[in-house]
Amino acid sequence: MTKSGLRGGFTLIEVMVAVMIISVVIMALLEMYANNTYIFSTTKKQIKANQYASVLIANDKYGFEDTNLRLSDLLDDFDMRDELRRKLKEVKVKVIYKELEQIEDGEGENATVVLTIGKTIIKADESSTFMLRLKQ
Repeated sequence: MTKSGLRGGFTLIEVMVAVMIISVVIMALLEMYANNTYIFSTTKKQIKANQYASVLIANDKYGFEDTNLRLSDLLDDFDMRDELRRKLKEVKVKVIYKELEQIEDGEGENATVVLTIGKTIIKADESSTFMLRLKQ
């Protein structure tokens, strides 16, 4: 006991302020965790879509028309393990092609070079990506 007869300790107000401060810190940490989880999952989906797009870029047979196909169809000309080919047969993608512009070096029948700029959209299960393509 002190001289005045009171024991030292925390008052109710001090405890409530401490609990509020701790609660605010915990809520901020939870929000940060949720944001990071969301960013990680969307980045992972986008990486997968970009990998599908890279497979399409390497294949000249597809990409300039609207079509539904399996990823294994894009890889017919590639050497790969059977287990990977089986896994890719399960993945269905939709390829959407939109012609954006045609550029000619001359007028009408005098044009010797005609370039077509198009947009190829690849839609997979959970994600999609696009690329601009140029064909002659």
